[in-house]
Amino acid sequence: MKIKNLLFITLFLCLTNIYSQIKTEKITAKKQDRFITTTISYPVTGIYLYEGKKEPIVQLNANGSGVFQYEDLTKKNITWGFECSEIGVPIFKEGFDSASYSLWYKTNDKDSEWIYAQFSIHFMKKKMYISGERVKEYVEEVKK
Repeated sequence: MKIKNLLFITLFLCLTNIYSQIKTEKITAKKQDRFITTTISYPVTGIYLYEGKKEPIVQLNANGSGVFQYEDLTKKNITWGFECSEIGVPIFKEGFDSASYSLWYKTNDKDSEWIYAQFSIHFMKKKMYISGERVKEYVEEVKK
């Protein structure tokens, strides 16, 4: 009986530790080590479009994968994340009614390098922008 309890407690502690930490990934971009995460306080996953158009798109998935569609409509699979500290705290600049993050992505091609894009959230408009062009509307979650 004591062994069962010990195993249960060990499993519980391991799972708590795994799920409580923000996952970060170390990358090298522009000859500098950086850390990225896909977790910030806003619902960033989804499809970003030019206003009034259906294509080209940028799709960000929760697991750090996605799709980047170029102007000629060719699509590339990407890996993405927001710059953060080593422990996973996102780095951003706060404006009057906005916040700006550093979005890093790279295509999954063999010799692809990390590319920077500005990611901004405009709180009053409830919109998020990638490079100031592609946009997604969002709804804030009500905290209970």
